[in-house]
Amino acid sequence: MKDAGKLGNAPTGAGKVAVVTGASAGIGLVIARTLARQGWRVIALGRNPVRSEAALAAIRTAAPDAKVDMIVADLAVMAEAVRAAREVAGLTERIDVLVNNAGGTPAKRIETPDGYEATFAGNHLGPFLLTNHLLPQLRAAAPGARIVNVSSMAHNFVRGMAWDDLQAKRKFSINAVYGQSKLANILFTRELARRLAADGIVVNAMHPGIVASGFASHGPFYLPFVYWLMRPLSLTPEQGADTALWLATAAEAGSVSGGYFVKRRPGKLSAAARDDEAARRLWGETEALIERSGA
Repeated sequence: MKDAGKLGNAPTGAGKVAVVTGASAGIGLVIARTLARQGWRVIALGRNPVRSEAALAAIRTAAPDAKVDMIVADLAVMAEAVRAAREVAGLTERIDVLVNNAGGTPAKRIETPDGYEATFAGNHLGPFLLTNHLLPQLRAAAPGARIVNVSSMAHNFVRGMAWDDLQAKRKFSINAVYGQSKLANILFTRELARRLAADGIVVNAMHPGIVASGFASHGPFYLPFVYWLMRPLSLTPEQGADTALWLATAAEAGSVSGGYFVKRRPGKLSAAARDDEAARRLWGETEALIERSGA
């Protein structure tokens, strides 16, 4: 696998704008840093103020000539997702690439201030809301604008969306809620690609692999141990970011929309992830949930 840091040292993104969520650490930080090095104007989003400040300093050190901003927002809270979108819109009139990388896995069931299960809210509802609010800026860069949604092979953990219990109030399982949120990422990708086809905006999802990062530290108590056992097989954040960067920048990656990629190749989808009727239903259910929050 190619290293993400070796996609090119020349400023190939001159004049282009990228928005990268979850950019305070891990593969999100790698994506933001790599694009900045390539001359992109980068607007990064992070949830934790301290990590976000450190990430911004690291990106500016790696790419001292790049224009980089960091917005602190928790996308699991709908009002913060809207605020973040407004701040992005205040910084740029166009977005060439949006990378929806922010996400997490739960240690227990937590409800957000909006009353939603935090994993579903942070991994799906927030990115959905942010993306839709940024469509005017994406359309301004079309045709050719791209959206990359970071999903996971964990979508195979579930047989389908739990339509009668999307917030896991009746039955909560760490694997199930995380898998459902990653399935939602793929269904969102497919429906968004269909809706934006006429605008010339390319939308794809990807699986980064098992990455050695701080991701496991926010999950259940046993997850760091599982990641430790998997460490010999784990990817570096640079390797985990490679497919997302390829989808964001490579010419050949712009010819497909609505796809799911692993190691730069089409990945295997579960039957639930190929269900276009479920994708349409999820869109409607998501709109209703967000409307209920008042965002």
